[in-house]
Amino acid sequence: MAKDKKNKVHRPKAITPKGFRDYFGSEVTERAEMLRAITDVYHRYGFDPLETSAVETVEALGKYLPDVDRPNEGVFAWQEEDSDWLALRYDLTAPLARVYAQFRNDLPTPYRRYAMGPVWRNEKPGPGRYRQFYQCDADTVGSGSVAADAEICSMLSDTLEAVGIPRGDYLVRVNNRKVLNGVMQVAGVLDPSDPDKFHSERGIVLRAIDKLDRLGLDGVRALLGEGREDASGDFTKGAGLGTEQAEVVMGFMQAKRDSKAATVARLAELVKGSDIGTKGVQELETIAELMGAQGYGPDRIEIDPSVVRGLGYYTGPVYEAELTFQIFDDKGRPRNFGSVAGGGRYDDLVKRFTGQEVPATGVSVGVDRLLAALREKGRIHSVSKGPVVVTVMDRDRMGDYQAMVADLRNAGIRAEVYLGNPKNFGNQLKYADQRDSPVAVIEGGDEQARGVVQIKDLALGARLAAEIETTEEWKAQPAQMEIARGDLVAEVRKMIARAEKGQA
Repeated sequence: MAKDKKNKVHRPKAITPKGFRDYFGSEVTERAEMLRAITDVYHRYGFDPLETSAVETVEALGKYLPDVDRPNEGVFAWQEEDSDWLALRYDLTAPLARVYAQFRNDLPTPYRRYAMGPVWRNEKPGPGRYRQFYQCDADTVGSGSVAADAEICSMLSDTLEAVGIPRGDYLVRVNNRKVLNGVMQVAGVLDPSDPDKFHSERGIVLRAIDKLDRLGLDGVRALLGEGREDASGDFTKGAGLGTEQAEVVMGFMQAKRDSKAATVARLAELVKGSDIGTKGVQELETIAELMGAQGYGPDRIEIDPSVVRGLGYYTGPVYEAELTFQIFDDKGRPRNFGSVAGGGRYDDLVKRFTGQEVPATGVSVGVDRLLAALREKGRIHSVSKGPVVVTVMDRDRMGDYQAMVADLRNAGIRAEVYLGNPKNFGNQLKYADQRDSPVAVIEGGDEQARGVVQIKDLALGARLAAEIETTEEWKAQPAQMEIARGDLVAEVRKMIARAEKGQA
């Protein structure tokens, strides 16, 4: 008789939602180690930790999503019954603005905080582009001094070196939105008396400048004008600037010179006649002086007019950390890795809550992207962090094996007893290999009677593990040694140290 399809049990599919991924063992450990290295630098600079809720009201998050025009696009949002719309945070800065506005009477001014954690963006996923990712931020709220921006830049440089990016493989590039606004004013697409005028055109100009690396000068020039048709035939509408207007913007993009001073001088020429542009140039000049005074030369931090940043809330200096070494794409073509961190000054963000301008500046490090860069260059040398595995030769002696594990754990050594089916010893060794264990401990009845244990250096014997079929063969390997039971902790510690030294 055929089974009744109506009674068939529905089982959910075991799949990860689109745009999300799972992280296992070493990936989680590597991220934790990187976050520790980053926050150590932040802490050294005097910043305090802050942990905010993953959920904010949509109203509190505001309209400052990257590369979108509609207020609530790009967030994972839902409406509480008869209440506000809520959303997962899309960055760590918008929650900071809410926190400062809410607790400003209890917080020091300036308030210096760092934060780390996942953020969520309801965007179309792609290769290497996920809807959930980690950020690690540091911000100073309540200081209008350009020295606060310069400090963020020096801290960002120190952070990259702390996680393993040497000088010569990165640049912290600095620009100023006020300079760009001055250029817009000179080009005729910004009216200081009516900020909303030419809003659409300015948005297209910003996006065009931000695509310089991908489209080149000709592609950007086309977007500044009538528009651009790509290789597939798709047409992108341009800003509609005239030739003279477009050349002012193009001149800004090509203003970088061989030194900070020369670049600043060229920018001063381009914004002549614009008060806001002139102020921005003066701020860049101050940043350059402060960087020089601290010993941060052009090999680490440079003034670069092509940096615009995508978020709409930046009001002054903006900065971006770019990795300059080359990697190869899926088709074997060389390309630069690109940006792994960025930020800037956002003096109007807290004002949304308080009605009063509160100056602020900060930076956000893309943790997952930075980890990917280090893996690409082979600069994550993770020492084996798997546990020592105590194998089970006699299931009736589980208490003895647990006593060994307790001794190791009490000495600060990560360890576990094999808790699977102990019948097949080879499976225990395969398990230890899967766990990336540095050492296996073996004690049968004979060893117990003689007061000894066998310890095996798995790092040394890994290449032979697949060929071993019996306990006798395993014991015969040179990586294995017999020690007194009382020396277990000391000898295991030595073996782990040798393994770590060999992987360093």
